[in-house]
Amino acid sequence: MITPVLLCGGSGTRLWPLSRKSYPKQFVPLMGELTPFQDSALRLSGEGYAAPLVLTNADFRFIVGEQLTDVGIDPGAVLIEPEGRNTGPAVLAAALWLDKHGADGADLMLVAPSDHLVPDADAFRAAVALGVPEAQAGKLVTFGITPDHAETGYGYLELAETIDADHPHAMDIVRFVEKPDAASAEVMVAGGRHLWNAGIFLFSARAIVAAYMTHAPELVEPVARSIENGRADLGFYRLDPTAWKGAADISIDYAVMERSDNIAVVPYSAGWSDLGGWDAVWRASDADASGVAATGNATAIDCTNTLLRSEGGTVEIVGLGLDNVFAVAMGDAVLVADMDRAQDVKKVVDTLKAKKVRQATDFPKDHRPWGWYESLVLADRFQVKRIVVKPGAALSLQSHHHRAEHWIVVSGTAEVTINDKVQLVTENQSVYIPLGAIHRMANPGKVPMVLIEVQTGAYLGEDDIIRYEDVYARD
Repeated sequence: MITPVLLCGGSGTRLWPLSRKSYPKQFVPLMGELTPFQDSALRLSGEGYAAPLVLTNADFRFIVGEQLTDVGIDPGAVLIEPEGRNTGPAVLAAALWLDKHGADGADLMLVAPSDHLVPDADAFRAAVALGVPEAQAGKLVTFGITPDHAETGYGYLELAETIDADHPHAMDIVRFVEKPDAASAEVMVAGGRHLWNAGIFLFSARAIVAAYMTHAPELVEPVARSIENGRADLGFYRLDPTAWKGAADISIDYAVMERSDNIAVVPYSAGWSDLGGWDAVWRASDADASGVAATGNATAIDCTNTLLRSEGGTVEIVGLGLDNVFAVAMGDAVLVADMDRAQDVKKVVDTLKAKKVRQATDFPKDHRPWGWYESLVLADRFQVKRIVVKPGAALSLQSHHHRAEHWIVVSGTAEVTINDKVQLVTENQSVYIPLGAIHRMANPGKVPMVLIEVQTGAYLGEDDIIRYEDVYARD
């Protein structure tokens, strides 16, 4: 039995504007109907796998639960990191948790990022099986990707022998190699003894904890205390923030793997991408004979080696005479760039942050545990939103100091509370929420409820809210 450990942090800035800090790429359907997070959970489920352990942050905890429910997976546990500390503390927290709370018979843990693309799930599970005997013998197993081009955006693993793709087996590692320049990458790929470092690991909880105690003992005490002093919260487990602050921000590679002499490497060559930039998305897409990959309302005319994506349903994007370009259009932002600059998209996000542009970090749809909303119009003293509430869900009982609200139900039925009055508002009906009134909306039906909200007032910020009751225990 193997317990999958799915890492769900990160901001996904290199896939802006589709991936943003408030809703990063692992939760966005990039390559099909399912999200990378859902694909990862399904790939590591079924026979031989226990329920997954998920590490994420507080902002994504309900998204994790909802997306797992949508694919029929019940997590073994969801650990909430108080703040990002890289993979070093995260993996240690998972190992300490599983050593104490792991499923019966689940002797090994498989650590995997939740934002990778692995099209052949069976081939990947076969590669994992090759690493099981090594991990059972106490080794720390990592998985390397057989490179198909000279990539400068990945770290590499140098092996003691030449890769034999026809007869894959666990091999010894010589060293970890940092992201190389283009010339060095060409030499390494041509030599046949280097793999891309995928950041996927297999080991027993006790073996990796012992490795931390040997190579990064300074992490063990704060991470252990963060678990010991943590608390359960609505089916999640919040690690203690005070103890967590004492853990260094460091990757598992730097903390343990690069210092250990007890490592085995399993090569994998059946297709993989970290979807780490729009160039990677283009390579993983079904491009036509001219190298054009078009998604959504996208039209390419006389284009070559180009990625065109229209997200959101209403924006039409047209490329004319383009070559080696990617263009991504959303309702609130458009990015057009040379394909060779895909790794520089983070600079775009940094520039927009410096200008205090909301789109730098905020997704058009704001996902909440009860559903989601999006702003359709925002102007001086008024805002129009579309709000979707899931069946059986309810917003908090709340009031506002600075705004009144008008609700118009366009689909389904809303149960509306205004002060002491509770009423049902059905399709094509509306209700007025006066300034300062204590109110709540809920969906008592079996289908999603959709309404249009018109806010009017001197201040329309999301922080103008007083919560009196909330089933999701938010502040």
